[in-house]
Amino acid sequence: MISDFKFWHFFPRQGQLIHNLQNTEMRNVSKRIAWIIAIGLLVFALGEIWGMNTESLTPLLAAGMWDAYTLARWTSLAGTLLWAGFYLAFHLYIAAFLFSKMLRMPWRAAIVMQTYVTALLIIEKGLIFLLFALTGFTMSVSIFSFGPIASTFLDNEFLIYFFNQLTLFTSLIIAIQYRFIRNFTKINPKLILLGLILLHIVAALIVASFSLIPVDDMLRGFMEGGNPFE
Repeated sequence: MISDFKFWHFFPRQGQLIHNLQNTEMRNVSKRIAWIIAIGLLVFALGEIWGMNTESLTPLLAAGMWDAYTLARWTSLAGTLLWAGFYLAFHLYIAAFLFSKMLRMPWRAAIVMQTYVTALLIIEKGLIFLLFALTGFTMSVSIFSFGPIASTFLDNEFLIYFFNQLTLFTSLIIAIQYRFIRNFTKINPKLILLGLILLHIVAALIVASFSLIPVDDMLRGFMEGGNPFE
């Protein structure tokens, strides 16, 4: 039997999707993935064009260095798109490959699972951008995370960034991954849930560590021709 992969149709019908993956040959998976990648790149690009995370370039604009500012913005946009490509590829293909090999999941099930995971991440970023665009300002923490709460009583930037990675969408992602892995492997469900929770905690710790790297200072030093590490 053959069935079509209708992304939004199956979004609230994960049980039916899993049944189709187990019993039919599913078509149009690559086409839906291509759409997810295109939308993801657009969301990243819109945030960059609007001016998110470009505060370090403001001194060039204030100094009237229009050519340098324009070049810096184009360079920043190119860098954002490159990062977006890696980000999307990692969550789609690399994560699916690891789940497939380490847990012996069927590749098609793993890539479909990660398609929904990546879509949730894009939706989260899109909503954050929309809220920032409507309000006219940005924050270093996500309103969907524990970051704003942590920042009210913690002074440690690492812990704030760590809690910022634990969001409402993280719980939805864990739920999707748990349901797929439980149906396509013979691993104990309790171990699956525990493993996924630990995996996302470790990922949050790693991302929080990278968030402390002074990218703005490095970029400013590069644009000014100095040593960014001095």
